[in-house]
Amino acid sequence: MSVEQETPGTQAALGNRPFGRQPPPPAIRIGLINNRPDSALQSTEAQFRGLLEAATGTATVRLRLSSFPELPRGADALEHIARHYWPLDELLTEPLDALIVTGTEPRAPQLADEPYWHRFGQVLAWAEAHTRGSIWSCLAAHAAVQSLDGIERQRLPQKRSGVYEHQTSSGDALLAGTPRVLRMPHSRWNDLPVEALRNAGYEMLSWSAVSGADAFVRKRRSLMLFFQGHPEYEGTTLLKEYRRDVTRYLSDQQPHYPSLPDGYFSPEAVRLLAEFRGEARAGRRPELMARFPYAEIAAGLENTWSDSAVAIYRNWLAMLASAKAPTRSSEPVSLADS
Repeated sequence: MSVEQETPGTQAALGNRPFGRQPPPPAIRIGLINNRPDSALQSTEAQFRGLLEAATGTATVRLRLSSFPELPRGADALEHIARHYWPLDELLTEPLDALIVTGTEPRAPQLADEPYWHRFGQVLAWAEAHTRGSIWSCLAAHAAVQSLDGIERQRLPQKRSGVYEHQTSSGDALLAGTPRVLRMPHSRWNDLPVEALRNAGYEMLSWSAVSGADAFVRKRRSLMLFFQGHPEYEGTTLLKEYRRDVTRYLSDQQPHYPSLPDGYFSPEAVRLLAEFRGEARAGRRPELMARFPYAEIAAGLENTWSDSAVAIYRNWLAMLASAKAPTRSSEPVSLADS
């Protein structure tokens, strides 16, 4: 039906139901802990909100935003958070059906040295004890697996960026309505070994010999769903990240020119970007970004994973709704006018 964002102090009003009418399905309350950097803060909100909106079906989702307070932020981001986000401690005092926790750009070589590490462990324990389900995205998946089972991520020789094909586990309800070969975007420098995850009891939903584990679950008191990929990405997100990395190269913020995302660009886009790369390497200066062929390439991009992403999130929301729905015997009985 809809996704309604609840800000601190403003909660959706409950309407009166005429006698004899069936109650609407109970709203699903989800906390989105958005830890993305300032430059991606609002676009990440839009990505997850759009994915949830497309997946809601007959459900109503009430979304509450928060973020780890230990993350360094600029003035504009702090103002946005103060206006629209719940303080994390306040978010976790209210009943929630589920949490979604995003990753952020790493600042320390070891996850345990990140400024939010202790806070992350608290949120992880809270999610397992107090929610019906949770989603852990990219670096948040790495941190959760390390905290829960001591499995440490491994540094890749180069960034894993692109749209990859994955084989899937047949019969899992979370994959209902998805193709046998699942395409998903990835964007990361680190990897969780598939065998280490399986040996620790995680169930693989989708994986590839090229990109590794894509989605996997841990089924205990609460269902934890982990993504090394990014089903929430919009069609142009990988292009924007590639443009950002090119900008960093031209500004001497990184030593190597970035590699093209795999399985993402058309042959014509590859040709245009190769021409720009030659020009950039011939004369490394930030002003060249004015000629980066963003508009031409964005016009030809196709989002090949959105249908699968929506299906997975729809199945996840259905699981939450099923767990939340009252049984017939638990519905209130009125004897008025009998």
